Amino acid sequence: MISVCLLGASGSIGQQTIDVMLKNPNDFDLRAFSIGRRTRYIKGILKKFPNVKAVCVQDKKSYKYYQNQYTDITFFYGDDGLDNLIKASNAEMVVNALVGFVGLKPSITALENDKILCLANKESLVVGGEIINKLLKEGHGKLYPIDSEHVAIAKCLAVDNQNVDKIIITASGGPFRNLRRDQLENITPEQALAHPNWKMGKKITIDSATMVNKTFEVIEAYYLFGYDFKDIEIKINYNSYVHSIVRYNNGTYRADVGKPDMRVPIKYAIYQGLTDYQTVVTDDLNSIKNTAFGEFDLERFPIVNVANKVMKEKGTMGAIFNASNEEAVKAFLNHQIPFLGIERIINACLKKQKNIKNPSYDDLKKCDLSTRLLVKQMILKGEY
Repeated sequence: MISVCLLGASGSIGQQTIDVMLKNPNDFDLRAFSIGRRTRYIKGILKKFPNVKAVCVQDKKSYKYYQNQYTDITFFYGDDGLDNLIKASNAEMVVNALVGFVGLKPSITALENDKILCLANKESLVVGGEIINKLLKEGHGKLYPIDSEHVAIAKCLAVDNQNVDKIIITASGGPFRNLRRDQLENITPEQALAHPNWKMGKKITIDSATMVNKTFEVIEAYYLFGYDFKDIEIKINYNSYVHSIVRYNNGTYRADVGKPDMRVPIKYAIYQGLTDYQTVVTDDLNSIKNTAFGEFDLERFPIVNVANKVMKEKGTMGAIFNASNEEAVKAFLNHQIPFLGIERIINACLKKQKNIKNPSYDDLKKCDLSTRLLVKQMILKGEY
């Protein structure tokens, strides 16, 4: 049985991780979790997992209340509380299902303390990929991705990683895949939140609609598997039935195929790749049953080119990209900027902000804060 510290227990990935652990009670022992502001979940989780010894909430008021309610459990609060939770839990595995920049420091802390890190927090690699990979190369901890696309790539490469021609990341195309760019300007948040295939949180659903999410995944694939932008393709898979593909020099493809269900990649990650699975091998992707493909148009989705910039220039470029996107998405959801304003703000910030090479975590944090301030100023001035 492996002990687990779950970060982001109230989110979509967190809740599905709990589902997987409950179905395999002899294999996983939840020792600690973070819940953010959704403290109403605490009682139910503690009832299901009686061995929990530590919990992190977002604010001090909730911390005081729940510490008085549960005197046999140690409570923490705030961003610093996440690091303290990891250390206090003594768990062997950390599942990072946090959303946003806040997830980076816990990923670093988990690896520094030689934990098994199961990672759903995209920003850890997009923003801090150099730091994460340095820790791994130095022998600190282990990393298993949770994203369905990267789990699919890992499965295919585990079977055959020789003579690889391309890594092909599949994309649903989001809710606006059939619209022209000139039809996107007046898209509303309500329309953007209606994803055709997946039920996810608001932030990642908007990122899927803008293709920022897919841009993140290209950067993640670079840090996880070492393939450059030129070696990574994106292909539209309309029903998200094929999760990603590896193409070989002989023209054959190996794909991970199945219904869109995040519990499958979560299970693969927390079992450290030791689950049973089968990949599909074909020389014609269109022969795969129950699915259909379309070509990905970079002129229609030009934001994906940002991945190449971030991968080439490194430094704080990922932090600028992520922070500008996070703030722009918030503004869009609040009806402050148009849909394509997200993309325009990101590109403007990448030009205006200085890139710091070989950044420390503190450098990344400062860059994150300054970029957010810049976005807020741009929005106030109507520069979007």
